[in-house]
Amino acid sequence: MKARAFSYFRAATIDQALDAHARAGDDARFIAGGQSLVPALSLRLQAPRLLIDITHIDELRGVRREGGYLRIGALTRHCEMLTEASIAESAPLLHVAAPFVAHPAIRNRGTIGGSVALADPASEFPAMTLALDAEIEIVGPSGRRRVKADDFFIDLFETALQPGELIAAIHVPLFRADQRFAFDELARRRGDYALVGCGIMATCQGSRIEDIRISFFSVGNTPTRVKGAERALIGARLDVERIAAAQRALECDLAPPEGDEVPPAMRLHLARVLLGRLLGRLGEGA
Repeated sequence: MKARAFSYFRAATIDQALDAHARAGDDARFIAGGQSLVPALSLRLQAPRLLIDITHIDELRGVRREGGYLRIGALTRHCEMLTEASIAESAPLLHVAAPFVAHPAIRNRGTIGGSVALADPASEFPAMTLALDAEIEIVGPSGRRRVKADDFFIDLFETALQPGELIAAIHVPLFRADQRFAFDELARRRGDYALVGCGIMATCQGSRIEDIRISFFSVGNTPTRVKGAERALIGARLDVERIAAAQRALECDLAPPEGDEVPPAMRLHLARVLLGRLLGRLGEGA
């Protein structure tokens, strides 16, 4: 199947992109890497009248420090998560998650802004923004705003983005010396969508957990923080008993949907196994 006919506009600035979208209304879509949009067009799951190319907007590029945050431009490609030194240093959880994102051809084109905007519940980067307590910088007809990742993901492929808005950047709190992180996922083959995946960012005082954010993906309609498991760990040492308590808390934190591939009970079991592995790594100073 081929995409329906559409018009194409290459925007040089954010204002040009927003103006073009305002003129076309609901019949317009922004496109950057296109790794999700192009297949949807080909299958006619989406049929916009206008595609607005935002890949040449300089303001959406670049990685730099701003105050206590690392500002990652929305057009930063997945492969740059592996090669950009400032990301490896100041947002290492994104750096270690990047090799698990699909395959090299997709990582060379896909962008973090596109991934977060799509909000695929099986994708790595949306879930990592939750674990990192990141803020999403949004621009649109009403101006510019920043939304906490906790408030950004609403439901299946539904986010806080309003019609005509686009993501300008992801703001990640700078990694600190008293923090530890861990990431892993379980998949049948490397590059496949994960059966379950998890990222953790913890603030530690010696072996004691002062604060922790644990985010799962492929376990529900959105990236999911497991707040019950977090509460079981805060203020405690990472010993065997405490890790087991966090694993038990997943029973209330997660409700995997019915699916053709993996029964909910199996997905929950895999989540418990994965959480135990990652907390064990944190306890070793990973």
